[in-house]
Amino acid sequence: MATRNLWTREELILAFNLYLKIPFSKIGSRNKDIIHLANIMGRTPNSIALRLVNFASVDPILKARGIKGMSGGTKIVQPIWDEFYNNQEALVFQSEQILAQKENTSIENKYQDILFDLKDLKGETAIREVKTRVNQSVFRQMVLANYSSKCAITGIDIPQLLFASHIVPWSVNEKERLNPENGICLSPLYDKAFDKGLIGINTNYQIILSKELKTKKETAFYSNHFASVENQKITEPLSYFPRKEFLEYHMDVIFEK
Repeated sequence: MATRNLWTREELILAFNLYLKIPFSKIGSRNKDIIHLANIMGRTPNSIALRLVNFASVDPILKARGIKGMSGGTKIVQPIWDEFYNNQEALVFQSEQILAQKENTSIENKYQDILFDLKDLKGETAIREVKTRVNQSVFRQMVLANYSSKCAITGIDIPQLLFASHIVPWSVNEKERLNPENGICLSPLYDKAFDKGLIGINTNYQIILSKELKTKKETAFYSNHFASVENQKITEPLSYFPRKEFLEYHMDVIFEK
C-alpha cells in the first residue's frame, strides 16, 4: 500500500505565499504560477490548486463575501492561516525566503532591483530593511493581483506605472501593513494625491476631491485629471474590497477637508 505524500509545514507556507498573490478566480491547475510552484515543489498543479482552495475556505474575508473554498483540508491549512493573522510580516518574509531557496537563489538575488543600495548596511539594520522592502514588494503583488494589475481610477494597466497605495499608512498600523483590504492599486498621480489627502475614497467607494484641490478648478490639469473622476466609483476588486474602517480613517485623518 502506497504511503500518502503528506504536506510539510514548509510546503504549506509556500502554498500560502502563492495564495496571497493570485485572486481566487485565477486558481486553477493551468495557472502558470501554480505550475511553477508545482515544479519546484515536486507536486502536481492539481494538488497545489486544491491546497489554495483550502486556504480560501478559511479566509474570513472571502467567507464574508459568500465565496467558498473547499473545506476538506481546513484542518491542515488553518494553523498556517492563524500564524499569518497573528504575525503577518514574519510569515510573509519567511515564505519568501523558502521560495527563494526552492528556486536555487537568495532573497538578495531575487530582489536585487529593490535591495541593491543596502550593501553598506550591516547587522540588524540590514536585516530589518531587507525584510521591510521584500514585504512591501509582496504587498504590491497582492494588491495588483486584486485589481487585475489596473489602476482602480483610470484603468491604466502598465505595471511599471502602478502602486499599491496603503489606505492606513505603513507607519501607522503595523498589524494591517500586509492586509490586502488596506491597499488600492493606483497610478502615480492618484497614488500621490491619495497619500497627501488631496483625494479620498468614501465608504461607497466613490472618489472625493478636497477643498484644496478644488481651488484649482480653473486649470486644465484639474479639468483633465480630477473633475472627471469626482464621485466616480473605483474599480471593483476581484477578492478584497477596501475595508470601510480603513477608508474612514483616511477620510478622518489624512483627507484635507
